Amino acid sequence: MRACLNFAKFSRSRRWSSALVSLLLLVAGAMPAAADAVADFYRGKQITFMVGSSPGGGYDAIARLVARHIVNHIPGNPGIVVQNTPGGGSITMTNRIVKVAPQDGTVIGLVQRGVLLAQLTKQPSVQFDINKINFIGSVLPEHSLVVAWHTAPVKTVDDLFTKQMIVGGTGATSDLEASARMLNATAGTKLKIVSGYPGQGDVLLAMERGEIQGTADWAWSEIKGRHQDYLEKKEITLLLQNSLRKAPDLPDVPLAIDYIKDPIDRQVAELYFGVKEVARPILAAPGVPADRLAALRSAFMMLKDDAEFKADAEKMGIDVDPTPAKAIEDYLKQAGAASPEVVRRLSEILNPGK
Repeated sequence: MRACLNFAKFSRSRRWSSALVSLLLLVAGAMPAAADAVADFYRGKQITFMVGSSPGGGYDAIARLVARHIVNHIPGNPGIVVQNTPGGGSITMTNRIVKVAPQDGTVIGLVQRGVLLAQLTKQPSVQFDINKINFIGSVLPEHSLVVAWHTAPVKTVDDLFTKQMIVGGTGATSDLEASARMLNATAGTKLKIVSGYPGQGDVLLAMERGEIQGTADWAWSEIKGRHQDYLEKKEITLLLQNSLRKAPDLPDVPLAIDYIKDPIDRQVAELYFGVKEVARPILAAPGVPADRLAALRSAFMMLKDDAEFKADAEKMGIDVDPTPAKAIEDYLKQAGAASPEVVRRLSEILNPGK
């Protein structure tokens, strides 16, 4: 009888072991199957990488850099094409990705960071819920500058508060215009905006032609990487840094926020300049399947250790530091938690039409 009981226990144990092994094999088989499903989907397809600005500017250069290398890490090795869709500080492009483009992971976009605050500040033409958009990551944090062309009457920081400087703009939510309004309203600068330029590249050409006298927001990484000649020839003057911390190699250029004294205005500026930490956000449509979104995010973060990507970026004079999507999501939570008074004041500044 004891032998029978022991045999029964042994049989049950073997059945449980067999069941456990079968389960583990099933799970192990499902993991590559999921990866295979993503690869099967992307194989032979072409991804459209939209960029919400015109050719020739910093966003355009970064989009083309990322596009060349991210496809090497996406399962199925799809093709990719960059498509410029300027307008409304990237709101036009974001609306298109959310409302019109396929929701299957074949369309992604690099947007101007003003999009992250557009819904909160009730910008016109916003047709998306920013909290439902799928973010892939941010290419780099950024230090941006108020810059004067050498023929401008503004030569020093103090001049910004006593003399008018004409700056170019590319749309109400674009950094070029939003930063000008922010500085005028909170720090007391006298920047006059000439709007209507398609992109940053067009603004620079206008500055060279004498149509405008400078720009209220220009990435330091782009200046030193792609326009070193301006610095060498002393054709531009670096006046203020639009960020929460100084660029390590610009210790003598003051922070704009240090000129803001009103407590509410300082909170507004902290929220506005804080977006520079996720300065180059890449997004996908809300309906992208979870496995494909995970693959796109993984492919993007693989660029952080991609030697060819970093070498290409260095050759182009572009700083890169891929940041995960969570950093963007955390910033959006911070913005959503701002007090009604801060949101109202921020909206007044960023939404001049109202």
